[in-house]
Amino acid sequence: MDDLMKDRIEQLVDYIMKKCLWQFHSRAWDRKDQNEGVLTKTMQLLCAEPVELETPADRCFWVDAVCLAEAYKKRYAWLAAMNKEEIKLLMQGLHERMDHLTITGSLNLELTDRHY
Repeated sequence: MDDLMKDRIEQLVDYIMKKCLWQFHSRAWDRKDQNEGVLTKTMQLLCAEPVELETPADRCFWVDAVCLAEAYKKRYAWLAAMNKEEIKLLMQGLHERMDHLTITGSLNLELTDRHY
């Protein structure tokens, strides 16, 4: 991954960390599901692909994804110049980074407390 892609991923991460409450679930599995659901649907919206809305969870993730996709389009003009494959790579990198920051690299012991 080149420096430009890393920089763009960090810009997207920064927005999520400052503006999105969905990243703060108290259990690791909740965070994993939320990251997967919201970021996958955001990628689909940014790529003008169909979005599955069959379950209540799908619809919940979709609402956050719509807000995130709109904010990204508004704030990051460089996104409009990217093709679908580039957007997919960007969003994959964002997903990996968010999983690291909010789950695997987190020092929050509540995430893995079996009594919580």
